[in-house]
Amino acid sequence: MPKSLFWTRTDTAGAEHVLLDGGQGLAARGVALAVDPIPYTCRYQLTVGPDWAATRLEAAVEGAGWSRTVRLERTGDGWRVRTGEEGDLDAALRAAGHAPAGLPGTDDPGRLADALDIDLSGSPLFNTLPVRRLGLSRGPADQARRVTVAWVLVPGLVVVPAEQTYTSLGPGRVRFASDTFTADLDVDPDGFVVRYPGLAERIDPR
Repeated sequence: MPKSLFWTRTDTAGAEHVLLDGGQGLAARGVALAVDPIPYTCRYQLTVGPDWAATRLEAAVEGAGWSRTVRLERTGDGWRVRTGEEGDLDAALRAAGHAPAGLPGTDDPGRLADALDIDLSGSPLFNTLPVRRLGLSRGPADQARRVTVAWVLVPGLVVVPAEQTYTSLGPGRVRFASDTFTADLDVDPDGFVVRYPGLAERIDPR
């Protein structure tokens, strides 16, 4: 049966709502919005194979006077990345006192060759991909796995490879680490994030 998950951001004003079907891998359609670094709405569609490796992401982000899109698709030859842009996000960021995001997508998709997972920044849904693919939500404690992800930065939709480490802390607990950042995630039996300290908490229907 399809599921509906809702998170509220704890680092800024924002939220995310996703509809998903996890019968064979994952098919998800979500909307995320936040006010930082400037107000934006991000709509995405994600497809994950039965092995829980990501196969496709389409994301569209828009704000006042600008919009961007990116599509990532994994094929036998690697990742294909296509982008679109209207308006001037970088000008909006500069006007708000922030650094420009740069061009969406990537100038070298080959750098993503080792990525089996996608990570859409600010979204707790995407942590589920490596957690499920590696069986970490039910794995023994202190089981650490290093992964390469295609990291999609929001709101700019720049795509870069990133190294991340996931460590099982016992049932329902997984430690996420990237560079110097670390967070201990609470996950449900299906590997979906319940609490991501410093980012988001899931709100379930009463």
